[in-house]
Amino acid sequence: MARDYSIYDVFTDVRLAGNPLAVVFDADGLSDAAMQAIAAEMNLSETVFCLAPANPGHAATIRIFTPARELPFAGHPTVGAAIALAERAHSGRSGALDLVSVLDEKVGPVRCAVRLKPEEASFAEFDLPRKSVKIAAKLDRQALADALSLKSTEIGFENHVPSVWSAGFPFLMIPVHDLSAAQRLEFDAHLWERTVPFVEGRLASAYVYCRGGVHHGAKFHARMFSPEMGIPEDPATGSAVAALSGPIHHFDALPDGHHALVIEQGVEMGRASFIHLHIDVEAQDIAAARIGGQAVRVAAGVLDL
Repeated sequence: MARDYSIYDVFTDVRLAGNPLAVVFDADGLSDAAMQAIAAEMNLSETVFCLAPANPGHAATIRIFTPARELPFAGHPTVGAAIALAERAHSGRSGALDLVSVLDEKVGPVRCAVRLKPEEASFAEFDLPRKSVKIAAKLDRQALADALSLKSTEIGFENHVPSVWSAGFPFLMIPVHDLSAAQRLEFDAHLWERTVPFVEGRLASAYVYCRGGVHHGAKFHARMFSPEMGIPEDPATGSAVAALSGPIHHFDALPDGHHALVIEQGVEMGRASFIHLHIDVEAQDIAAARIGGQAVRVAAGVLDL
């Protein structure tokens, strides 16, 4: 059976930047093994499979695969799938269009808002399906520094220290002193595997961040490495930014109100990505958080399967 697919670059409005994503439409009938094999064939950080929703009021059920495994939730596949499905459903539009849809993911239903504009990159944002929570873990600062080829004194800034957080998928958050440290680090996967703990049954992925950025407007600069997911380095990781909302609120003691932040990632890979994070704080706690970004289609084709 032939199935249409598209390739989108996500968290960017420029083709051949951001994080590439394969979106396979009408994926009902594909086995788990077939989805995993297709994701390995695509060899992108993630491939999304769109299936008919169990709830007819929802846009689709989506399943997310890396080349090595299935994920319960991920940010750039959620943004990319929401935009791809909306553009496909409204391909004949003549003006701007705002939509709200729900995607069913393994983590649960995810509410998305999409803005379509003719001749411009579409934008989507979604409510975090889970609030970021801290996970207790014993961490060795020197060992983490060694795995990043940095000095131990370059681990942490202000009162930010390494910690593990999850908003549906766990990450070991490693603050580094400044942009220079973030850019020159060298990730050693073998040292990482010997150093870091298993969290929720899997080897924790590394999310390295610092204040500021190369691009104007970025509040944080980040890099993500995940040997466990088969990703040497990721140009943009929405699920990690979802988790990052926790340490930002915790260590920065965000006051009540709305906080809009842009996190840049993928700069060192030549695939600059810009992830929009919105945090609403009430009574000194996170009341709600959203992640958004743009996406552009770069290719389309048919799977003869």
